[in-house]
Amino acid sequence: MWICFVVIAWLAGIFFFVIWIITLVDCAKRENEYFPSAGENTKLLWVLIIVFAGGIGAIIYYFLVMKKMPRKK
Repeated sequence: MWICFVVIAWLAGIFFFVIWIITLVDCAKRENEYFPSAGENTKLLWVLIIVFAGGIGAIIYYFLVMKKMPRKK
């Protein structure tokens, strides 16, 4: 029974790590004008939120920035 919990926790950890990497790369590549309420330090602030808040920060970034303002190619 506990092995099932371990596998689910491991898969959730991998999922949050992948989301964390994707959002961190998107934030680093995104131009300043493609952030909502773009200011002088908006990109730096989001990078710090993603790095220090981990998976939760990445999910917040996804819903507040990535989903609302797709990056232009």
